[in-house]
Amino acid sequence: MRKVLIVGAGQSGLQLALGLLAKDYDVTVMSARTPEEIRNGRVMSTQCMFHDALQHERDLGIDQWEADTVNVEGLGVSVAAPDGGRALDWFAELDHVAQSVDQRVKMAGWLELFEDRGGKLVIHGVMTSELDALARLYDLVIISAGKGELVQLFDRIPERSPYTKPMRALSLAYAHGVRPRPEHPDKMAVRFNIVPGVGELFMIPAYTLSGNCDILFFEGVPGGPLDCFDDRTGPAEHFGRILDLMKQFVPWEYERSRDAELTDAKATLAGGYTPVVRNPVGTLPGGAIVLGMADVVVANDPITGQGSNNASHCAATYLDAIVEHGDRPFDAGWMDATFERYWEYARHVTEWTNALLMPPPPHVLQILGVAGQNPAVAKRFANGFTDPTDFRNWFMDPVLWEKYLAEV
Repeated sequence: MRKVLIVGAGQSGLQLALGLLAKDYDVTVMSARTPEEIRNGRVMSTQCMFHDALQHERDLGIDQWEADTVNVEGLGVSVAAPDGGRALDWFAELDHVAQSVDQRVKMAGWLELFEDRGGKLVIHGVMTSELDALARLYDLVIISAGKGELVQLFDRIPERSPYTKPMRALSLAYAHGVRPRPEHPDKMAVRFNIVPGVGELFMIPAYTLSGNCDILFFEGVPGGPLDCFDDRTGPAEHFGRILDLMKQFVPWEYERSRDAELTDAKATLAGGYTPVVRNPVGTLPGGAIVLGMADVVVANDPITGQGSNNASHCAATYLDAIVEHGDRPFDAGWMDATFERYWEYARHVTEWTNALLMPPPPHVLQILGVAGQNPAVAKRFANGFTDPTDFRNWFMDPVLWEKYLAEV
C-alpha cells in the first residue's frame, strides 16, 4: 500500500486525501488546527463552488452540506453610475446551481470524516526542517498549505505571474438578515457589483455555522476608498465600515443589507495577496522533493470566485494522476507532468482572472452592455464561472467576440 503525506487541510488537500482513501492508499494529513479549533476560529475565505467542482465532491460522497446549503441559481451584474444609480443591471440563470459553504464548517467536517474513514490525522504545524525527516517515510509528499514557510519551497514562475503586488484590498463579512434583491426576490444569486475605478462588491448567498447567510465581499483598488481596513478593527466596526461603503458606492445593495447582523464574532476578514504561479516541485534541504498543489502553485485573486473551484479541480487531477501512476516512483518528471495537466485548466482561469484585475478593454465593456440586452450572452457569461475555459473562445479576444456577436 503506497503511503502519501498531505500537509495542509484545505479544500484541495482534504478532497485529495479522501479520494485517495477511497482508492486504498495509506494517507496521512497534517493540519495545524483541530476540527474544533477551525470551527471556533475566524472565517478564512469567501467561496462559491460551481457545478463541475461540486460534482467532484458528490463523486467522492463528501457533499455533506448540500441539502442544507442555499442554492445559488444565477449571477447578477451591476455597474455603478456616477449619480449613485446603476448604469447597467442584469441577471442570468446558471445551468446548474452553485453553493458556498463556510470553510470553517467544511474543513472541520472533512477532517472528522477523514478520520472516520480510516485516515491518519496529525495535528501539528510543520516546518521545512521537520519535513526533511518525514519525507523519507512516504512515497509521496504533497504540500497543500497555501500560506506559511513551506510555500517558499516553490519558486515563482515570472512568465506566468504578471503581478508582483496585491491588485486588490480585500474585506468581507458574513451576515444574517440580508433581504433578497427586489428585482428577483425568488432567485438567489451571486451579485457582481462593479464600481469603476473603485473596486467591486460581491454578494454571495452562503451557509455558515449558524445556517444560511450572505457574504458581503469588497475588492478595493489599492489606494482607493475601499482600501481602508489595514487598521484591523473589531468585528462590529469592520461590519459597520462595510455597510457605510455600501451606502456610498452601491446603495441598492445597502438598502437590502441595512438591517443585517454579523453571523458571529469571528465573521469578518481583511487582507490581500499577490497573484502568483509557482514551480510545482519543491526541494527540501536534504534533497527530497515534494509536490505543491492548488493555492501553493496557482494563487489567483478571488475576483472571479475560482479559488475553491481551482482547488477542487487540482485535487481531482492529482487523484487521477496518482492512481494512474501505479507503483512507479513519484519523481520530479512525474510531478511536473501532473502539474502541467492541471495547468491546462488553471491557465485559463488565471488569464481570465488577471484580465479582470485591470481596467476593462472596450470589447469587454461591450460584452457587459450587450449581455443586458441579449439573454444568450448573459447566460454564457454567467456559466463561464462554472467552466472558465470557455472564455478563451469568445470573451478574452475581441476578434472572437465580434464573431460570436455576429452569431447571436
